[in-house]
Amino acid sequence: MFLVLGILAIVTAIGTVIWGMNGKNAEVIRFISVSLTALTVCAFYQLDAQYVAREDWSALMDVTPTGVTMCWIGTVASILINSISFFIQKKNRKCDWE
Repeated sequence: MFLVLGILAIVTAIGTVIWGMNGKNAEVIRFISVSLTALTVCAFYQLDAQYVAREDWSALMDVTPTGVTMCWIGTVASILINSISFFIQKKNRKCDWE
């Protein structure tokens, strides 16, 4: 589940860049992207907690190293892409005022 949420977070972050480049307001999509990023991290920790509760140490050792790496990559990518869309939108707004 955390992989699906992570992919959706990145896709929506890319959507914010596209909307920002077209001069549209991307604040709602940016909010959705950040929310999906937070849900991704929560889903990953829930999965790990289930493994610990079942004392399934082999599953925990298999999933956690890759999952942590994927969470870090997804979170950093989401932050960077959303910041790009923020600055594109800010630049477009500045041009409209002049």
